[in-house]
Amino acid sequence: MLSRLTRPQAVAVCALPVVALLATAVFAPLPFSVAQPGMTANVLGTNQGTQVINVAGAPVRRTSGQLRMVTIMATGPDARVSLGDVIGNWFRTDRAVMPRDAVYPSGDTVKEIEQHNQAQMQQSQDAATQAALKYLGLSADKVKVTLKLADVGGPSAGLLFTLGIIDKLHGDGNGGDLTGGRNIAGTGTIDADGTVGAVGGVALKTQAARRDGATVFLVPKAECTDAEADLPKGLKLVPVTTLKGAVNALNVLESGKGSVPSC
Repeated sequence: MLSRLTRPQAVAVCALPVVALLATAVFAPLPFSVAQPGMTANVLGTNQGTQVINVAGAPVRRTSGQLRMVTIMATGPDARVSLGDVIGNWFRTDRAVMPRDAVYPSGDTVKEIEQHNQAQMQQSQDAATQAALKYLGLSADKVKVTLKLADVGGPSAGLLFTLGIIDKLHGDGNGGDLTGGRNIAGTGTIDADGTVGAVGGVALKTQAARRDGATVFLVPKAECTDAEADLPKGLKLVPVTTLKGAVNALNVLESGKGSVPSC
C-alpha cells in the first residue's frame, strides 16, 4: 500500500536533488584563476638584499628616484577555484577572474610552467640588455650587464629593466636622473630593437604600483583602456610603444617642457 505525500513533503523531496546540485556546483573546482595585485620591485635598487642591475666595463651613476616593475599574483595552476570563489571575486576591483588557460599553458605541470616563466624572464633580461646598449650606442663586448630578480617570472619587466640600465649608465643625458627623482612604475615587454609589447593584467598592476608609492605608470599604448579601468587616484598613465618614446616621455616629464603623452 502506497502512502500519499502531502504537498509540502513533495516539494521538500523534489528540492533535495536541486540543493545537492547547487552544493556541488558551488564547491566543484572550475577552470579559472583568481588574480590580484602582486609585488613590485625597484630595479634601480635591491630586491631581497641583491642588487637588481649590475654593470661591468662602464662607470655606473648614482641614481635617485625609483623605477618599479610590477606583478600580479594568481592562484596556482593546480589550485581549486569554486563557483563561490568566482562569484565572490567577480565584482571586486582588486581581483580578476580569468580562464586558467589564459594564465597558464594548458596541460603543463607546475614544474613545466615554472621553467617556462623562468625562460621568459631570461629572454626578457637578454632583450632588455640588448635594447639598452643599442640605444646608448655601447658594445656588448665591453659592457656586461647582469640582472637579478628573485621569485619573478615572465617577460613583463622588460621595459623597466631597459630603462633601469639606461638610467644607471646615462641618466637623462644631461647629468640628471631619468626618473627626475620620481617613483615611476610600469610594465611592458621589450624587443632588442626597442619595441614595447602588451602584457595583460594592467588594471591590477596599476593598483600595485600606487600602493607602493608610484605616481607615474608607463603602460603599453594598446592597453590604455584596460589601465584606465579602476585607475587609482594620484597615478598618471603614460602610454608607450617604443623605448625611445618612453625615454622621451620621461625627459619631458622631468623638464616640464613639452607635452607628456596620455591615454
